[in-house]
Amino acid sequence: MWLIILIFAIAAVIGLTMAIAAFQGNFPPVASAVMHGVLAATGLVLLIVAVVQGATGAAVWALGFLLAAALGGFGMAFGFHARKKPLSKGVVAGHAALAVIGFLLLLAGALKLI
Repeated sequence: MWLIILIFAIAAVIGLTMAIAAFQGNFPPVASAVMHGVLAATGLVLLIVAVVQGATGAAVWALGFLLAAALGGFGMAFGFHARKKPLSKGVVAGHAALAVIGFLLLLAGALKLI
């Protein structure tokens, strides 16, 4: 589970830099977006495998939130970023909120806090 958390943490740091750029009115670098997406997708696939293999509780809830965040990320990637349109600040904030909740649930479960 710790590898999954590490992968999501790295994706989160990259995502934070892109969110800051978006809120400043700048277009996040494509390389950052690709790296963020690849890391997040990798973490998501590994989390799905963990849940299928029997992880319960917080991991299942985290998976739900992170899947919802992934849908938002996919929408931003192809609805805005690929078309070189400014990212919607509301969508960026919603995507980030879902991802942070999912990450914190995953971390709390790994630390046996919940």
